Amino acid sequence: TRSFLSGNKIQRIKFKTFKSLYMSQPRIVFLDGHTLFSNDLNPDDLNVCGHFTFHARTPQSQVLERGKDAEVLIVNKVHLGEEEFSALPNLTLVCVAATGYDGIDTIAARAHGVTVCHCEDYSTLSVAQLTLSLLLSLADGVDETFRSTRAGGWAACPDFCYSVRPRFELAGRKLCIVGMGNIGRAVAAVMKPLGLILSAVTSCPQSELPDGVGKVTLEEAFATSDIVSLHCPLRADNRGMVSAELLAKTRPGLILLNTARGALVDETAVAEALHRGQLGAYCADVMSQEPPSAKNPLFTAPNAYITPHIGWATVEARRRVITQLIENIQSFFEGKPQRVVS
Repeated sequence: TRSFLSGNKIQRIKFKTFKSLYMSQPRIVFLDGHTLFSNDLNPDDLNVCGHFTFHARTPQSQVLERGKDAEVLIVNKVHLGEEEFSALPNLTLVCVAATGYDGIDTIAARAHGVTVCHCEDYSTLSVAQLTLSLLLSLADGVDETFRSTRAGGWAACPDFCYSVRPRFELAGRKLCIVGMGNIGRAVAAVMKPLGLILSAVTSCPQSELPDGVGKVTLEEAFATSDIVSLHCPLRADNRGMVSAELLAKTRPGLILLNTARGALVDETAVAEALHRGQLGAYCADVMSQEPPSAKNPLFTAPNAYITPHIGWATVEARRRVITQLIENIQSFFEGKPQRVVS
């Protein structure tokens, strides 16, 4: 079979999967795989797991029709709730092609005897890299300088040195990381060599934090930091936690980074804080609605820098997702499910 990875690991996975499923091939449907495979990876690599059907995108209205015979559904952003689980009696396994599974009603899944697995730690380095890129782009104005130089700005300048706007150094500035899971810790690791003073908002005790990372509250982080970077999962109790009330107490000029979930912030309140200068900048790879409304107030706010949810999507990270999907399906049908969500 054609493989998307070189080396022995994927071949071993494929052989073991084929062997374990040879006598009973499950019906597997991937409902929304376009962003995972894009134009550079091949969904046919999942054929080895069973009778595999691939859909680039599935409207919510077509989930039941496309999933009616499936024993396994693979989803990324498609929502599965009580209505779907109750109408899909053949379904035994849901594989989320991501770490976050907030689109799955896990209580309804359990009630209907459906196991839910996700992918773990596949995008940690990719998201940490983008977080650093967003901050460096803001500090150095690289994109603006590229565009101005190509438009003839430097050629028309009488000096050897051409500046679009002032740059600033990160060394000595205070950065607080909200959420110290795998990604938060990776961000701390890439930021520390730049000379940033690190702190964290986390449920972890101080003794379990990396060296040089102090523990603070969310309010302290926004009141005292130069930069706050969000890296926590979205839950019912932290939705909109970056609120108008919190922003009113924020240190003027704070830079806010968000490569976690858009709904962690009140986007209207963030836009207003940018307009009045309370926030110095908002750099985000996520929005509360994706794709966003063209009328989202962030698109007209000053110093709002938005990338379209690309942090997870390096080719290396996407390959890791595919590997974990194969492993999750294989282990489930071998009676040893792994990466099961609670």
